[in-house]
Amino acid sequence: MSEMIRLEQVCLRFKTGFALDGLSFQVEAGQVFGFLGPSGAGKTTTIKLLTKQLQKDSGQIHLLGKPIEEVSRDDFEKIGVLTDTNGLYERMSIEENLRFFARLRNVSLARGEELLKRMGLYESRKTPVKKCSKGMRQRVSLAVVLLHEPKLLFLDEPTSGLDPATIQEVHRLLLEMKEEGTTIFLTTHNMEEADKLCDCVGILDQGRLVTSGSPLELKLRYAHDRINIRTAGGEVITVNKDAAGAEKILELARAGQLMTVHSEEPNLEEIFLMLTGRKF
Repeated sequence: MSEMIRLEQVCLRFKTGFALDGLSFQVEAGQVFGFLGPSGAGKTTTIKLLTKQLQKDSGQIHLLGKPIEEVSRDDFEKIGVLTDTNGLYERMSIEENLRFFARLRNVSLARGEELLKRMGLYESRKTPVKKCSKGMRQRVSLAVVLLHEPKLLFLDEPTSGLDPATIQEVHRLLLEMKEEGTTIFLTTHNMEEADKLCDCVGILDQGRLVTSGSPLELKLRYAHDRINIRTAGGEVITVNKDAAGAEKILELARAGQLMTVHSEEPNLEEIFLMLTGRKF
């Protein structure tokens, strides 16, 4: 599997201090990579570096298998970017926006119609964007980004402001794109979303990567040193993951009293709070 993104000791400093401080990670082709962190940690700054909206002070960035300095305009035709500035035309309808961007990217108009239906926007397609709710605007923006079926997709909070049914549909669409080979770089404050979608996550705090791995790897890495046992009588007993704990489990099993054994793994939200000490 080839690399789509690689950062090596990347630093970027603003007047107020380091936005990114020795940031290193890589994203393999076909992965969904979750980039998690508190507000102000540097997530959006990283996306701006990777899309050449900002320039690093030091370090190395590789994008699409080449140094970012060599990434051309044609290369960027393979990339889609969704940020908090949607770039939609307010006076045009939802449908007109999709048609405009489809022509701009030389994409079939049928693709736009398909996405409108997937996003639950088809019945509202004649509505001017200026009259759309925040959630509708987010869906239109996502449809525009997905028009040309990018090979690399940057999504900055893609389901923010969406209702649960639409979130599920967006998740299905993103997983379909992953199956078709699209690499997705996702920032989100929704830890359940990250757990569901991501092959690998990196947790960023104050411009530094504090940990990375698959959701399961992180849960096991930061698991509590305890095991909960439920007996046949309904009693819950907690033991440590040591020889004494193993002996207690064996004792209950021999007596026919052992019903369930569960280790205690934290969820991604608990790991996030443990490592950053901050909420989202």
